[in-house]
Amino acid sequence: MNDDHATASQAPRFSVVHTDASERIAHEVTRYIDRNGLGPGDRIGTEAELAREFGVSRATLREGVRLLAGSRLIRSSQGRGGGIFVANTLNQSMGRHMSETIAIMLSNRSVALPQILEMRRLLESAGAELAALRADDDAIAALHGAVEAMAAREVLDDAFADADISFHQVISAAAGNELLVALTSWTQDVLVPTMVARLRPIVGTEELVAQHRAILRAIRRRQPAAAARAMREHMLYLEELVLALDTAPIGT
Repeated sequence: MNDDHATASQAPRFSVVHTDASERIAHEVTRYIDRNGLGPGDRIGTEAELAREFGVSRATLREGVRLLAGSRLIRSSQGRGGGIFVANTLNQSMGRHMSETIAIMLSNRSVALPQILEMRRLLESAGAELAALRADDDAIAALHGAVEAMAAREVLDDAFADADISFHQVISAAAGNELLVALTSWTQDVLVPTMVARLRPIVGTEELVAQHRAILRAIRRRQPAAAARAMREHMLYLEELVLALDTAPIGT
């Protein structure tokens, strides 16, 4: 066990709160990571150590670990120096898990494309509104740089897509709400790259750059209502284009 966080002589780190052993383990390890501010790379312990602390078999312990590994929160390694480690922060874990889940839902057609686009519009508009209230000078400069990078491209290529993703990531971060960052990460991971590929043959960059400039202008002027409106109009523009194409869900 990591000497920085606990020793065998200290009181147990985990309390019994669930009847299902594997879920109890997942719950308590998650609480431990959050309570101690652990980050990627921090060591939690070995299978044997945790099984002993929980009073369960190693097989049961592995099932609890599997639940957290599936959500990308922890990882396990074998051999000397191995053990169970934090893989991502709780927010990163949630964001990555959401991205994978939504990708599967789209691939299986278990969710309608209009619903996905609508959700993105709601989240991104809220983020722009908050960013107009909270963005600092560095965020404004980063947004400006992203817009100029987009303006330098005459076609909707990968460089344009990278700048576009950066623009929206900066807005989410500038909104000052870590949960919003986690909830919007799937749009950059799953939705945007495939949207760009689909729209590339029919969309020029001029209108998109103008829309991003309008969003930036409202954020720079600290106009939350205008920022939300500009983002909403941008999202609606993209929705109309995407839905006018083949109706097969994105991700297939």
